[in-house]
Amino acid sequence: MKGKIMRVISVDSVKGYELLAKDILNENHSVLMKAGTIVKKEYINRLKELNIEFIYVEDDIAQGVSLSDSLELQLQEQCQEAVRNILLKYTHHDDKEMKEIKMVADEIIYDIMNEPEIIYNISTIRNKSESTYAHSLNVCALSVILAFRLKLSKDKIREIAIGSLLHDIGFTYITFDYQSKIMEDFSEKEIKEIKKHVIYGYSAVEEKDWLTKTSRDIILGHHERLDGSGYPFRLKDAKIPIGNKIVAVCDEFDSRAYGNLMPKTKVHEAIDYIVSQAEVKFDLEVVKAFVASVAAYPIGALVITNEGEVGIVLRQNPKCPTRPVIRIVKDQEGKKPTEWVEKDLTKELTLFITDTIID
Repeated sequence: MKGKIMRVISVDSVKGYELLAKDILNENHSVLMKAGTIVKKEYINRLKELNIEFIYVEDDIAQGVSLSDSLELQLQEQCQEAVRNILLKYTHHDDKEMKEIKMVADEIIYDIMNEPEIIYNISTIRNKSESTYAHSLNVCALSVILAFRLKLSKDKIREIAIGSLLHDIGFTYITFDYQSKIMEDFSEKEIKEIKKHVIYGYSAVEEKDWLTKTSRDIILGHHERLDGSGYPFRLKDAKIPIGNKIVAVCDEFDSRAYGNLMPKTKVHEAIDYIVSQAEVKFDLEVVKAFVASVAAYPIGALVITNEGEVGIVLRQNPKCPTRPVIRIVKDQEGKKPTEWVEKDLTKELTLFITDTIID
């Protein structure tokens, strides 16, 4: 995939001439449609029936966009299958297999250590069947980035990485279909059951001496909030360990950005929510580290500028996650530029992004 030019679009926006840039896989990881296929409009309904809402395409707009350096995509390809296999085997009570999660955690830490100024960039597609594993990987990667920024010890970072990979293990004990709904759709009884996932998860690992207290606490307490509005114990600020505070922010962000048990929002809206809850639900220092670490406008996103242009995000500026480099794809009159127009928002100081377009 190295150097592959592509962007993510919704199947609803398929015009009928797009070139598929990445294989479409089903729940069993069999190839449904190979990269290089022209995506025809008549394919749309079938893709929707298979719960495929987004695809990777290569088109004129995608020129200059490369997702090959995306940490999220890199980890998805390196580690997601391993996480999936480990958790599935653990469901069948094979504790020895679950210890392999340490190796996944170490791989994630190693990748992040090699890019000290990394900006976390949401750029991938998540199928419902893989949502638990992809979510756990994303939360882990972002938690590790924040832990590094907060200058925690290497041992503490590893404990947080392992705990965040396992933070939702309790969902393996939920027996009804929760992945296709949001919390508002559940009955009161179902909401109580969903909230028990932290108890189920902690009970499953409570006696595992290969897991540290920090890691186990994350499984139990990643839904606690500073103001005491969280669960299961309604703990407040000083009673909540730093690992829990970090994972709380990362879990909330990823859940909002991908629509995990809550309505899906735009990335910058999910960031805005986290910021709005600093010192209310979330630790201020953790939120500061989070804001410095996450791209508000991901690579490949279509954005609208205050001058009425439409651009596509080409690259991030590590020291300024809200001001990326964009290429103009439509000018103020809605016309396609006749030449390549690239703008670095850290240099174009009067230009800023007002919104993103869901393509």
